[in-house]
Amino acid sequence: MKTDTDSQTEKLRWFSGWLEKFINYEAVKNTGGFSLETMRLLAEKAGNPQDGFHSIHVAGSKGKGSVSAMLAAILTAGGRPCGLYTSPHLQTFLERVTGPDGFFPDSVYEEAARFTAGCAEQFVQEAAPGIHAPSWFELVTLFAMRTFCTAGLPWAVFETGLGGRLDATNILHPQACVLTPVELEHTEYLGSTLEKIAAEKAGIFKSGVPVFSAAQKPEVQAVFRAQAARCNAPLYFLPDAVSRLRTRFTGRILDAEVSFRALPGGARFRQPLRFSLRMPAAVQAENAALAAYACKTLFPETDESVIGQALSGCFLPGRFEILPGTPPVVLDGAHTENSMRSAVQTFCRLFPPGKSGKGKVRRLLFACAADKNVQRMSALFRGKFSGITLTCPGGKKPGNLAAAEAAFRKNCALPGDGLRIIPEWNTAIRQTTGEARQEGAPLLITGSFYLVAEAKNILCRPPDPEIPD
Repeated sequence: MKTDTDSQTEKLRWFSGWLEKFINYEAVKNTGGFSLETMRLLAEKAGNPQDGFHSIHVAGSKGKGSVSAMLAAILTAGGRPCGLYTSPHLQTFLERVTGPDGFFPDSVYEEAARFTAGCAEQFVQEAAPGIHAPSWFELVTLFAMRTFCTAGLPWAVFETGLGGRLDATNILHPQACVLTPVELEHTEYLGSTLEKIAAEKAGIFKSGVPVFSAAQKPEVQAVFRAQAARCNAPLYFLPDAVSRLRTRFTGRILDAEVSFRALPGGARFRQPLRFSLRMPAAVQAENAALAAYACKTLFPETDESVIGQALSGCFLPGRFEILPGTPPVVLDGAHTENSMRSAVQTFCRLFPPGKSGKGKVRRLLFACAADKNVQRMSALFRGKFSGITLTCPGGKKPGNLAAAEAAFRKNCALPGDGLRIIPEWNTAIRQTTGEARQEGAPLLITGSFYLVAEAKNILCRPPDPEIPD
């Protein structure tokens, strides 16, 4: 039976194919550096659609997709219908560009696609010497902005793709900026120190625009404070506003209660904020608190119950996603040390080893991109899994399987064939999940959104036909 998504996918197949003409830096290394010049000129050619709605801009190293989804949910629940732009997608291209009720009607996507393609073709033909053709991500960003304008949405939340300062989304003039925790990541593009990476993230700060930040390491805080001072931008850190955050698991749901101190501008929570998260990793409660902090400060009239209900209904694929069925298979796109630590802790807490028989083992399927710190991540799995399979992250992102194997053999020595290497990710996914089912063993698939996407396409029926990446 055809679904609404199937229909949308078919109607946009031409657009996805057209996009493939342009370079995609999510799959190909950028050796020439990034610039906002092309994106600014392209947006100007398109009538500056980024000015057609109010926006919140989100950057950071981990949790930015979840925080973006939470912000959009709260805004919509508070009477401000909101679009959401996130990346990457797992199954369908349209996951990146959604509205208050999920996917937009066919007509909205179709209009935005045809406008984007026409505008880009004309831009390429008329571009002055030295102006690069737009990239795949720049065109998708423009498509999202046009989609939100076509749909008539008053608000949109945009997640940065890479860094912030030179990211295509940084042509926005937002009403607020939100920063999730900063870690060492994408060092070949963003710099080799936390300070350099923080400076790239802080590149989204705008003059006079309030900034809401999660807890950060001291060196990151210092960079943020200096940039905020240069921009005359009010800067608020979440730990200064939260007096208590409590969480507990109820089955596979994370119940949370957050008590806030007085907020900037006189806003206040009249009572503790309570919500139950379908994304049960403990760090998601902090993400939710950050989103609530920003929205309540911006819109003090938003009732606590509205915020709590919005957070309780929020879900983003691939963020500690527990697939239906027994034994449990968990998909988590964690790919930094701290996000991986949270995923492992949550998995082990939800699925403790049994005392006898089935359930006494846990299995892991892991892959990561070549630029990740696999030495530090592999140590997080020591003593927690009885079976570990290493593979490649998929066909779109190169990995370093030899480095991963060396790290895991050093940090997670297992007897016999407890540690296996299966280079073909399709084989690794099918074989590992099949064995986990036979053993009744919970399985965690993690290390890369690309691996998680491949796993979801194999383990869950993808839309047919699927839009190619």
